[in-house]
Amino acid sequence: MKKHWLLGGTALLAISLAACGSTEGASESGAKTEAVEADGKNTASTSEEQAKETRISYLGDEYTFPNPAENIVAASLEAMEDAAVLGVKPVGVLEIAGEVPGYLAKELKGAALIGDKFSPNAEAILSLDPDAIIGTSKWNEEVMAKMNKIATTLPYSHISTNWKDNLLAFGQLTGKTAEAEKVISDYDTKAAKAKAELGNSAADKEVLIIRVRGGLMNIYPAGVYLNPVLYEDLGLKVPETLTAAKAQQELTLETLSKINPDIIFLQFEKSENADAPSALKDLQKNPIFTNLKAAKNGDVHVNVIDPLAQGGTAWSKVKFLDAAVEKLVK
Repeated sequence: MKKHWLLGGTALLAISLAACGSTEGASESGAKTEAVEADGKNTASTSEEQAKETRISYLGDEYTFPNPAENIVAASLEAMEDAAVLGVKPVGVLEIAGEVPGYLAKELKGAALIGDKFSPNAEAILSLDPDAIIGTSKWNEEVMAKMNKIATTLPYSHISTNWKDNLLAFGQLTGKTAEAEKVISDYDTKAAKAKAELGNSAADKEVLIIRVRGGLMNIYPAGVYLNPVLYEDLGLKVPETLTAAKAQQELTLETLSKINPDIIFLQFEKSENADAPSALKDLQKNPIFTNLKAAKNGDVHVNVIDPLAQGGTAWSKVKFLDAAVEKLVK
């Protein structure tokens, strides 16, 4: 009898231990399940947060914008040109002489005016409740700080060689990355074809872009304004005068005479020469200018694209490439 009792006790103990093990296993399993569910909730929460934001890496810095960014203020002409190329409708844009610049008026029709490029109106911008502001690297720290208090502001580069970074950032912000990439690809293909067509026909020619501002002739470094189209994309020779230029620089008639270019692209905008409205006509009549090779050969081309075009944007580059090739291929 005792023997049977011992066996029974052993069996009960085994059953008890098994039950404990089962309970502990269930407890551990439950803990793991709760942890997985918690991780799932955290992942979902993180994804939701990420979905509400667009993080853009631009020229070495990170910028965070709401997603979607529906109210965009284009507070630079560069941004306005890129908006036109991508088919984006900003809620606010800069004005020239109290209007949307004529060459972008159709694409940007309906946008509110927010002041000029020198002093954008913070109150006007604030009233538009922007999700993002596309400014310019030309602004000083005070203006940039003021804009960032209203909304995250992208300091759009005015350096022509950064045009692809600009367009891709704008494309990412507006959900038009594919469109931006296509614009870039199409341009690169067209430029390569044009360069091949030119061959050596323009290799030895001195080609110069001159911008008349404030009644004075100005030139830019090879990597600024419209110059990269000629000297990088089309592979033309860089005039020595440009290699020494660090920024916009006045060009005297005496220096121009020494360069004596074969072809001149001359840009003149009335609003930039308000105090010297006859500057272009006066220049074209000047004996030094009329004796230049370009003038004698009929190769002075005035405003082949709109004189307000900023140069370092997709809009400017596409337009100028077509116009330049037309004048260079003869």
